[in-house]
Amino acid sequence: MNICILGAGAIGSLWACYLHNAGHTVSLWTRGSEASISLSLDERPPLVFPCNQESQLSDTDVLLVTVKAWQVESAIHPIISLLKPHCSIIFSHNGMGAVETVLPQISDHPVYFATTTHGALRKDKNQIQHTGQGQTIIGSLNNLADDQLDKLVEAFNLALPPVHSDSNIGQALWNKLAINCCINPLTTLKDCRNGELAAKDTLETIETLCIEIAMVINAEGYTCDKNKLFTRTKQVIEATSANFSSMHQDIHHNRPTEIDYITGYLLQRAQAHNIDTPMNKKLFDQIKQKEALNDH
Repeated sequence: MNICILGAGAIGSLWACYLHNAGHTVSLWTRGSEASISLSLDERPPLVFPCNQESQLSDTDVLLVTVKAWQVESAIHPIISLLKPHCSIIFSHNGMGAVETVLPQISDHPVYFATTTHGALRKDKNQIQHTGQGQTIIGSLNNLADDQLDKLVEAFNLALPPVHSDSNIGQALWNKLAINCCINPLTTLKDCRNGELAAKDTLETIETLCIEIAMVINAEGYTCDKNKLFTRTKQVIEATSANFSSMHQDIHHNRPTEIDYITGYLLQRAQAHNIDTPMNKKLFDQIKQKEALNDH
């Protein structure tokens, strides 16, 4: 397939290399004006990808959107008119709420969401590290997407397995959001790696977060057991103990975070159901304060 990746950050670059190695024709689209980008995955020889080429974009079968949640609308809006009618669009980012704003503009395309637990680190502009093996789940976001789902899953699974389809992608997204609501703000506020959240006092805070999060997810019509969420969060903390969360890295590098689409989205939905979530609100406010300090 012809695949264009919108956003050449860590995850976008990771997929670019693996999809290229699986035999697909891969191009990139970025904010810059460069005509090509060289990417080296782990210690392998560099691969050169065409970049920002309208001819490549207009011929693409799959647009994989891997920009941050807060960048989704501004990144995709200028290029929608350049896509061919049946081009599939796959979004993949942390958080929820960003895709809803652009769905009406892309209703003629099959639209999907891919959530992944693979770890990737962009060491510099040309170096990508695959820092953790994970899995990817892809689900349809509109009716047009159902026909192509199995074909896409098969192609992506051959590139970077395992990849599965999920007919209830909303549940999968909430499951990931729940973990992100616990780990991302706390690692950022404590300026620590994920593993340091296993301290007793921090786990007490996480337990409180899980109680609040579970109430919201259940009110949304999905399922979440607060005790299972707490156990799962502890497992993720242990499995990713050496990692820095994406939010920690964003604050560290003076970039905007995805807090509005992680804890912020949870708070929006909590408010819609009149559910009180004081611990999540406290962390949200503290991250917004950190962001404001970064702005100055």
